[in-house]
Amino acid sequence: MVKTLRRRLRSLRWPWLAGLCAGVLLFTWSNTAAAQATKQPKEHSELDATVVAPFHAARGERVTQSRTSQSRTFIVQLAYPDEGRAHAVHWTLTLSGPGPQGAVLRRWSGTQQVGAGGQSVTLPWDGRADADARERRVPVPDGVYELRLLAVADAGTPQEAQVEQQWHIQVQRGARAAPTVPAFQAGLRQLRGLDGQPGYSIVYANLHSQTRHSDGGAPLDACHGAQDPQTAPYGPIDAYKYAQQHGLDALLASEHNHMYDGSDGTNGAAIPAEAIALYQTGLAEAAAYTAAHPGFLALYGMEWGVINKGGHLTIFNSEQLLGWERNAQGELLAEVETPKGDYAGLYALMRERGWLGQFNHPAYAGQFLVNGQPLGYTPDGDAAMVLCEVMNTSAFSTNDQETETRRSNYEAACNRALAAGYHVAFSSNQDNHCANWGAAYGNRTAVLVASPAAGMPVSRDGFLEALRARRVFATMDKHAQLLFTANGKLMGERFDNHGPLQLATHFSNSAGRQAAAIAIFHGVPGSNGSVTQLSDQAELTLTPAPGPHFYYVRLTQDDGNIVWSAPVWVNQLP
Repeated sequence: MVKTLRRRLRSLRWPWLAGLCAGVLLFTWSNTAAAQATKQPKEHSELDATVVAPFHAARGERVTQSRTSQSRTFIVQLAYPDEGRAHAVHWTLTLSGPGPQGAVLRRWSGTQQVGAGGQSVTLPWDGRADADARERRVPVPDGVYELRLLAVADAGTPQEAQVEQQWHIQVQRGARAAPTVPAFQAGLRQLRGLDGQPGYSIVYANLHSQTRHSDGGAPLDACHGAQDPQTAPYGPIDAYKYAQQHGLDALLASEHNHMYDGSDGTNGAAIPAEAIALYQTGLAEAAAYTAAHPGFLALYGMEWGVINKGGHLTIFNSEQLLGWERNAQGELLAEVETPKGDYAGLYALMRERGWLGQFNHPAYAGQFLVNGQPLGYTPDGDAAMVLCEVMNTSAFSTNDQETETRRSNYEAACNRALAAGYHVAFSSNQDNHCANWGAAYGNRTAVLVASPAAGMPVSRDGFLEALRARRVFATMDKHAQLLFTANGKLMGERFDNHGPLQLATHFSNSAGRQAAAIAIFHGVPGSNGSVTQLSDQAELTLTPAPGPHFYYVRLTQDDGNIVWSAPVWVNQLP
């Protein structure tokens, strides 16, 4: 278009005008094209919804009201940081129980206009169930109850602008027998084997965080959300130092793959060599820090994809930068081209290269689409994807005392992946964008790494081998240890079985916490069906129907913190 106009202007008597007009038009066209290229939803502009629910009734309320009072206050927290635009968000909170088959006892709902600043809705609960108007409302019986929050944004927002959260509370008026859970004699970091299994080192890790290499790394007093890429002061080395000083065994800097051009959109002026060099610098810094600090594992990888019509996933061990963006000259701003939104293609590449992945904060619907199916299954994806985040703290928390109350639960989405056929273990991370790597809360991804030779630290290769084997549990308490076995085989394993199957849970907590509730879950991989609770005890013996099954345990501590085992996958033979 510009060339055509230049030729026509040169045919006039004023060639200088031709050049001037063409230059102005070229400048305008270039800026318009750049604006169009970058006009896309920014990362972290999606609906965020959670509920703060005290596991126990407040002690003061129990004293001042009555011995049997179970009153407490729930807080629904909503935010939608969509560049200042407010959205109407309809939310519903239900209380059901006791137990997994319990009826809905209370329901709250409302609609809020929600923007980046967020809204909080306070919901006092008097410890009673709704009842027919002709009857007196009565206190609910003792037990464990489920709170389910469903928040849906207004029309015109993406399908993933639907958030489902599930948390539990306990009603207890007097002494209550806690479930019996066998303990094991183990230290916090070293774990003896069970039933002939080898010993393991438990590595408590945060496998999802950002630094200045993408949109993280801001100081706590200046961090108000995602940063403009590559503008914050703190990089991976700062993150590793901070995490190590705060007691973590490992930290992964998982930088957004499409921000190595220094933009949340597409930077037409970016130079491919500079983007690639930054990624390679991150890999080198992680290796050097690990070598210089035995006992701490510094990891570097990428968070691939976008949230809007996509889904974020971590790739733990790629030595190359992947991407889809090109600069104004058409040059790929990465080392390996991976089309945006093509998850099936990405999985195939990951399997071919031996790369391992994690589903990050997965939405139940609208993300990780394969053939139109959310969390759609492929054999390649099954081989490559090893973890699914079941719980995260707020990505923009500035808390550095491990007391963050904004937490998100993704168990429903992870169960959808399991039922689709994925062999994924649960993980729990912090997605830190502020300079509080691992300190927002006490949650960790605990990885059981085969104990190295005496005097040798855990290696990156050993850690990746443990991820590949799915020897992982997710915990909201860094002091917790959990093992789940099936006929003596450790969580994460897949095996054929004849006859009865004995499921067993072992739990310890070095800070003295006890189990308040246990739930053993069952599902059928590849069925795309439901995942249901089988038992509220630590041990269960059953004879499964012929065919494939998976089982996992969720243990709730007496402080409300939850620990999830990895599943075991059993092929029951006739």
